[in-house]
Amino acid sequence: MTGRIQVMIVDDSASARAALKRLLAADDDIEVFATAGDPFEAAEAMRSQLPDVLILDLALPRMDGLTFLRRIMAQHPMPVVVCSGFTASGSANAMRALESGAAEVIAKPQLATKEDWAEAEVRLCDAVRAAASTGGRRRAQRPAPRAMSPGPKLTADVILPPRPPNPDVGPPGGHIIAIGASTGGTEALTKLLTKLPAALPPIVIVQHMPEHFTRTFAQRLDGLCELQVLEAQTGDRPAPGTVLIAPGNHHMLLRRSGPGYKVDIVKGAYVSRHRPSVDVLFRSVAQAAGKKAFGLIMTGMGDDGARGLLEMRQAGAETLVQDEATSVVFGMPKEALAMGGADRARPLGKLPLDIQTWASQLAPRGAISWG
Repeated sequence: MTGRIQVMIVDDSASARAALKRLLAADDDIEVFATAGDPFEAAEAMRSQLPDVLILDLALPRMDGLTFLRRIMAQHPMPVVVCSGFTASGSANAMRALESGAAEVIAKPQLATKEDWAEAEVRLCDAVRAAASTGGRRRAQRPAPRAMSPGPKLTADVILPPRPPNPDVGPPGGHIIAIGASTGGTEALTKLLTKLPAALPPIVIVQHMPEHFTRTFAQRLDGLCELQVLEAQTGDRPAPGTVLIAPGNHHMLLRRSGPGYKVDIVKGAYVSRHRPSVDVLFRSVAQAAGKKAFGLIMTGMGDDGARGLLEMRQAGAETLVQDEATSVVFGMPKEALAMGGADRARPLGKLPLDIQTWASQLAPRGAISWG
């Protein structure tokens, strides 16, 4: 037993299998021990060895990937990274894959340039590591996350320059809630938002997701919540009772605009290994809203959002993280606590009340008036 994360790739394209294997070779702690062109080949290979992480395309011959995933979860539950293309229908299937037990969903990489390869290495290896950390089998032997991206890990400075904290920067009545999440976040956010009433300040969210998939996620939440949930677009104005989710593969920034706020959606470089980045959103909230904001980091791998949450706290915002017991991966919350971005970790089931308690203290005599 080597301790390396043992990976199986299931994709009907030989070139895709080869590319994914080459990308994973960038991480010495990951080993691809088998590949398969369809679920039947994969099932045969699993007779000899079960993977620590399965990388699964959803468009497969002989049996579709979603059906195969459900059979795996019924017979031999394991961490699965869905790596597929995301059209409208593909995004819907990816959402069903998460509901069926997949740990991560990433877009099949486009590898036209050297920069594409470098970014894809980071995203794929991080997804495998995050998925491996959710599995109970040989969990104690999992290698600790390490910096493996080519070149330095960029901070929010490349998108938005830092400023000294200013608690009083927000507009009158401009209270806002900012949330960041990654691995396990789709389920955690669903549990949180479905427990919140519509009578709340605006909510802005970064959930690490592929492009196009965030729209499907927002539409699903909109059908489940009292809150209105939308995938954000440049120029959207956060409004009471509304949730704006950053679109996949783009950063979201909060800006002061007249008596309220608007959001800007920008491309830019990966920040803290992600696009969208929680650090970018949180820094913009600290600069635009100051002490009128509430910041929350939920389940996720890595440290994205930890620095941004600290900046929010230094600007006077109320800050919290999800606790270890209810997090699928206690990476982002743990780093935020260690950095001083928050001093309290709360169970997922208590977070709706925490947010409502904060909101109830904003208006005199319980009046609800945000804008």
